[in-house]
Order: sequence, then structure tokens, then C-alpha cells
Amino acid sequence: MSGGIYDLSQGSSPLLLSIPHAGRELTSGLARRLTPVGLSLIDTDWWLERLYGFAGELGATVLRAKLSRYVIDLNRDPSGVSLYPGQATTELIPTTTFDGEPLYLPGQELRPEEVADRRQRWFDPYHAALATEIARIKARHGFVLLYDCHSIRSRIPRLFEGTLPVFNLGTNSGTSCASSLEAAITDVLASAEGFTHIVNGRFKGGWITRHYGQPDEGIHAVQMELACRAYMAEQPPFTYLEAEAQKAQAVLREVLETMLTWGDAIATSGT
Repeated sequence: MSGGIYDLSQGSSPLLLSIPHAGRELTSGLARRLTPVGLSLIDTDWWLERLYGFAGELGATVLRAKLSRYVIDLNRDPSGVSLYPGQATTELIPTTTFDGEPLYLPGQELRPEEVADRRQRWFDPYHAALATEIARIKARHGFVLLYDCHSIRSRIPRLFEGTLPVFNLGTNSGTSCASSLEAAITDVLASAEGFTHIVNGRFKGGWITRHYGQPDEGIHAVQMELACRAYMAEQPPFTYLEAEAQKAQAVLREVLETMLTWGDAIATSGT
């Protein structure tokens, strides 16, 4: 199933993957307004559709945005409230890169009236699709395992100190999913040889995780922020590195399989 804003592949399991930042398309006329660094789309979550290409084998539903996050960020609070008060971040419609470089050319800056228009055109339909899939899966299985897929460059001094761990699991400080699910995923990451990880570190989960994660209602949401070095070159042309990617994929597959096993257990127990 496909729309102008997203691709949707429906699966049969309770697992739902959201990929809101891997899109690389720009809306009409936007390219001529962007700076060279803006046109590089440097903050894209590159190649996640390829990295998670195995998800269909697990019966997962996959919702992937086609549009660049520079059109609108689908993982920000639509009200404009910061997800990380007091820390650097980017807006619902970004005006700078993660490094703080301007995205718009002089005289081509974002106009205030564009915010509501882009939200209506691009943000709302993606989230309507996500909400519909959550409702469909819950009706079928009684619960939902929402896994929000992200990646980011390993070193961005404006956002965090030093080098980011490879696997960054976010559960909004333990509120967006059952504690036993968080623990099961953490065990997988802790046993992943050659990789670093952290739980609820710099990235605790964006708006998708926080908004949809309602474990008391059977909707368990987690965010995986993956350091790009695990599977690709972090500078242009952002080459996908197959050998490295396969190692990361093995861990990611185990994470998703562990989530499904956990789901089977709660379905069996009726809790």
C-alpha cells in the first residue's frame, strides 16, 4: 500500500515498525530554498528501510515516511513543545541541521504560516495511518508492539558529548512500555558482542514513543536510535556498508524476535 507521504506494508504479527525519518523526498519548490547543507539531507536516518528489510519475515507491519524530515519532522510534538527542554534539538519544521547550520537560504526562510499548512498536509496523514495500524493490530492481537526506528551520526557536539553508543533504547524513562519488555530488549543489547548500548540516555524516545506508548492499554512503544557507524559511512555520500550492516542486523533481528516472544508470553498468560 502506498501514498504520496508514506509506504505501508501490512503484516500479520503484533509488531509495528515506524520509520519516520528515512525519507529523502522534498516537496515542490523546497529544494530551491535550501542551503547546500540542507540539500545534502545530512540528518536523514539513512537506509533504515534497507537495514530493517528483514522485518517482513517476522510478520511486521512497516510504515515508512517518504518525505524528508526537512519538510516536517514526524517525531516532534505537533504543538511545538520541546521534547528535551533545556537541550538543543530541532523543531517540528527544522530550520537548522543538528549541527546548527541554517537550512534555508537568506530571504527564503520558513514562514510562520507554513507550519500549520505542512502539519495538515504531511504530519497528520502519517499519524492517521499510524493510529489506524495500531488500532488494527490491537483489534487482532489484543496488544501492539510499536518499534520506532531511528539512526543518527555518532558525533554531534551540539546535541551530545563524545561518541554516541551504538544502540540507544528509549522508553520515555520506562513509561512507554512494560518494564519486562524493556528488560528483555536490554538483555539482548547487553549481550551483543562488539557493540555499546544505553537505555534512556540522551535519546529517551521522541513524540511517537511518548504519544502512542500506553502499556496499560496494551500499546508498548520503544524507540531504537542507532549510531550510523554501525552500518554506513557517516559522511557524504553516506555509503551503506554491507558487512557492518549484517552484524547490526543480527542484533536488531534478535531485538524484534525478543519482542515477539515477549508478546507471545503475555498473550498466553492473558495479562
